[in-house]
Amino acid sequence: MSKKNKDEFLKIINDIENNNKFKELDNELHHGITRYGHSYRVAKATYKLSKTLKMNYIDATRAALLHDFYLDSDFSIEKSTKILSIHPNVALINAKKYFEINDMQANIIKSHMFPLNGVRPKYKESWLVSLIDKSVAVYELYRFKFKMIINIWAIFLFNVITLNKKLNKNNKKLF
Repeated sequence: MSKKNKDEFLKIINDIENNNKFKELDNELHHGITRYGHSYRVAKATYKLSKTLKMNYIDATRAALLHDFYLDSDFSIEKSTKILSIHPNVALINAKKYFEINDMQANIIKSHMFPLNGVRPKYKESWLVSLIDKSVAVYELYRFKFKMIINIWAIFLFNVITLNKKLNKNNKKLF
């Protein structure tokens, strides 16, 4: 991204990025990274692509950054199984609480989980953010979470093998 575009991007998201409640997303895990990191990645990709396609890149970028603006503490245990379909509503409530949200931004936030939550995107920018969010999520799951799971299994197997060797020395077996 050019310096001019990076400066413009940062200017567009500055008030959101500096909001204390939004900063809490940096403590929330999401796809193997933080929800803040995920939202930032979606917003940056949205900015680049929507500007290139001559869309309303300002509203699209701001809404992309806010699309997952919820904390795990916003959900009770009984609601947690529905988090995929209801978190856009919670994100919109939080976004409206802290920022001025127009109709396009509201639709982008509410419809980013289409078709899982049944809220259909009304704007081309809504479709774009929904597609970018899914693409970024797949990338993050593969790059971060999948590798994390593989590493956890590798550590587990290493510990089992090491323990089994120690037990074998004492004429015992783990399995």
